[in-house]
Amino acid sequence: MTKFKAWLSAARLRTLPLSVSGIIVGSALGQRFYLESGLSSETSSLSLCCAGCPQFYHTLIFWLAIATTLGLQILSNFANDYGDGVKGTDNKDRVGPQRALQSGAITKQGMFTGIVITALITLAFAITLIYVSFGKENFFYSVFFFILGLAAIVAAIKYTMGNSAYGYRGLGDVFVFIFFGLVSVVGCYFLFTKNLNLLVFLPGITIGLLSTAVLNLNNMRDHNSDKKAGKNTLVVKLGIQKARTYHFSIIVVAMISILAFSYLTYETPMNVLYLIAFIPLLIHLIKVAKTKNSELLDPELKKVALSTFLLSILFSLGQIF
Repeated sequence: MTKFKAWLSAARLRTLPLSVSGIIVGSALGQRFYLESGLSSETSSLSLCCAGCPQFYHTLIFWLAIATTLGLQILSNFANDYGDGVKGTDNKDRVGPQRALQSGAITKQGMFTGIVITALITLAFAITLIYVSFGKENFFYSVFFFILGLAAIVAAIKYTMGNSAYGYRGLGDVFVFIFFGLVSVVGCYFLFTKNLNLLVFLPGITIGLLSTAVLNLNNMRDHNSDKKAGKNTLVVKLGIQKARTYHFSIIVVAMISILAFSYLTYETPMNVLYLIAFIPLLIHLIKVAKTKNSELLDPELKKVALSTFLLSILFSLGQIF
């Protein structure tokens, strides 16, 4: 394996569509509010950042938010590779794909350097996003989102790195739900609108829970090896049977949450276009119910991740059109 392929493998490209799902949903909701509220007549930070072109302004926010989120996901993947590799969690008992540090394709020092560089690039994207969104007029918002960005970077790194790694204490699900669900959707919506709408939390809960479901599948697959290595994920704490019940619960609640949003904001049939994405999710639940050996669930990670990405695309189209 070449160095380039090793770094691509460590970046875990299959996780990237899931990571941007919240940005897509939050941006669509922000654009819908923007159009319905007639904010194009406002001139403050909009005209400052995009020379009087609100559409370009919004497009720029979207792509900077995408870049920041991709940076956070890749950073998390590098840190996870490093943390589990150093702690010996990634060993011969591991079921999933072999990791870069585990295989020797990337050295310990090389991976650490990659983590530092990725963190700095991600921080640069986050600062640029904050400036484009708030300009110089909204200092409080800028400071708040800067602290939020730093917290996201620290959370991405501390998942498995260090003695206090929260992924080893069963808290990974909480952080995924918060940062890739609520912060991603509600935060992106706020970047567009400078307003907080409680209804936006409903699709935020959906994306957060579906993202958590992917992590739970990963931990169900690695249940035995994690238990041996002392990695006390939520699955290890609950046991595999309760983890299955938990998995069904979070996906069902995710569906109910977005349905509640549609019920409260319904205007046209396009608003429920995302129901198509429920089909692969329901098929997935049947697969999980029938698969007794949790180590065989690895292919389901990709299916849930792509189903979540599909849901975000269809939901967004239903909001904009």
